[in-house]
Amino acid sequence: MTKMLGLDVGSKTIGVAISDALGWTAQGLTTLHWTEPDYVTLEDTFKQLIDEHTIEKIVIGLPKNMNGSIGFRGEASQNFAQFLRDHFSVEVVLWDERLTTMAAERVLLEADVSRSKRKKVIDKMAAVMILQGYLDSQP
Repeated sequence: MTKMLGLDVGSKTIGVAISDALGWTAQGLTTLHWTEPDYVTLEDTFKQLIDEHTIEKIVIGLPKNMNGSIGFRGEASQNFAQFLRDHFSVEVVLWDERLTTMAAERVLLEADVSRSKRKKVIDKMAAVMILQGYLDSQP
């Protein structure tokens, strides 16, 4: 089995999760800070992540509107996926992430995590939920 990264791509932060070697579970790895669409600032970071963890697949959350259409944020995720495909030899998959950020927020609220701490981990948590959803869908 191959290790995968899960990404929750926002305009200022990118939540990053990683799978275990068996592809069963996703764990939060880090939150990257960037200024969209300055992809070049992330090139070295992603090269390091891919090499260090022997990543062969990246799953990017694709935020769709509730009616299934793709809006501005969805297009931004598609553009980010294309950047990764163009610069790295990894498979890149877009995964419907509707409601994952809200679900992550709910989990953190139920765990009684303070607002300031929630703000720090919400993107990483959403990345975990995106990657876990993808892993759970695989046969």
